[in-house]
Amino acid sequence: MDSIQKTDNFVFQTYLRQGKAFVKGEGSFLWDEDGKKYTDFLAGIAVCGLGHCHPKITQAINKQASTLVHVSNLFYTMPQADLASKLCEKSFADRVFFANSGAEANEAAIKLARRYFQKKGDKIRFKIITMEQSFHGRTMATLSATGQKKIKEGFYPLLEGFSYVPFNDIEALKNEIDETVCGIMLEPVQGEGGIIPADPQFLKAVRELCNDKGILLIFDEIQCGMGRCGKLFAHELYGVTPDIMTLAKALGNGLPIGAMLATQDAAAGFDYGSHATTFGGTPLATAAALEVVNIISQETFLEQVREKGRYFKDKLVKLKEKHSRVTDVRGEGLLLGMEIELEKDKDAAFFVGKLMKKGFIINGIQDKILRFAPPLIIEEKDIDRLISALDSLL
Repeated sequence: MDSIQKTDNFVFQTYLRQGKAFVKGEGSFLWDEDGKKYTDFLAGIAVCGLGHCHPKITQAINKQASTLVHVSNLFYTMPQADLASKLCEKSFADRVFFANSGAEANEAAIKLARRYFQKKGDKIRFKIITMEQSFHGRTMATLSATGQKKIKEGFYPLLEGFSYVPFNDIEALKNEIDETVCGIMLEPVQGEGGIIPADPQFLKAVRELCNDKGILLIFDEIQCGMGRCGKLFAHELYGVTPDIMTLAKALGNGLPIGAMLATQDAAAGFDYGSHATTFGGTPLATAAALEVVNIISQETFLEQVREKGRYFKDKLVKLKEKHSRVTDVRGEGLLLGMEIELEKDKDAAFFVGKLMKKGFIINGIQDKILRFAPPLIIEEKDIDRLISALDSLL
C-alpha cells in the first residue's frame, strides 16, 4: 500500500488532495514519487518563504536537534530568547508569546485583547470586530472571528463576541463600534479572502479610530507577513502600526511555530498563569525561526522580493490585457491573485489541475481566484515559464 492509499484509508478526509505524493524538495522545486519535477508557486501556502530545505535552515535544525529539542516553558532557552529579542528589535513590539500555529497565535491575540480590559475592571469590553472575507483560523474562537460563512458551516453555535464589517469600509466600521468593543482585527492583505490589500487610507483611519476610542488594533500577518509583501511585515507598506500582531507560516519555513507580538501596554493583559502552551517556542522551532528572520529581514533580500513581485505582477497584468476572461490582478510583493471568469461547469481548480500537469503548483481560492505565493527566492526565469503556461491555458 503506497502513501496515497494509506492516507486515503487512515487519515481524516478533510483535505481535497491533488493526487500527488511529494518525496523531495529543494529551493523552489518539488519532486513526486515518480520523479517528476514541479515548480512550486504555493510554497506550502506561503510557508516555505526561503524555499524547500534551505541549507542554513537545515543546518540550524540539525544543530539544535542534536543539542536540545524540548524542556517546556517552565525554563529558559537561548533560541527562544534570541528569537524574541530579534522580533522585537525588528518590529514595533516589546513582548512575544510563542505558539505552534497561526490559529493559536490569533487565539492568544483574542484572549489578550479581552483580558487587557477585564484586568482593568472594564468587564463590558469583550467584542472584537473583524472584516468580511477574513480568515483567522480553524479553532472555535478563530473561526468565529473569521468573516466567511463557509468556514463556519456545521460548527454552530459560534462563540459570542465577534462582529463583521466590509473590508475597506471605514463608515461601516465606525457604525459597528460601541462601548463593548475591545479590539479590531484584520489582515493588511487578505489571503484566503481573495488576495485583497487594505486601502491605505482605510488602514490609517482604523488606527486613528482605535486611538480615539481606546480600542486595541490587531494585525493578522500570518500569511502576508515575514517578507511576503516585500517588507518584513506587511503593515510597514502602509506606515500604520498595530498594538498586537500575529505571525506564523513563513516564520518557521516549514517548522510549526506561531507568534503573537504586542506593545508593552497591550502585553500587560497577560500575567503569570493567564495563558500557556506546552510546545510553543521550543528550542528546535525557535532556532529555525531565528535563522529565517536573520535572512528575510535583510534589506537587500527584501528589495529582491519587491523587484520580483513587481516583475511577476506586471506579467500577470499583461495576461489580463491579452485575455478578456482575466478580470483582475491584485496583491503585494509575492502574494498575488488573478481573478478569472470561468465557464459554468469550471472553477479555479480546473486551472490548478491543468497547471499541475504542466509541472506548476498553485492553488485556487474563492472558486475564481488563482493564488500565487511562491518561495521568496523564486527566479524570474521560473516566473516566465509559469506565465507562458498560463498564457496557453487562457
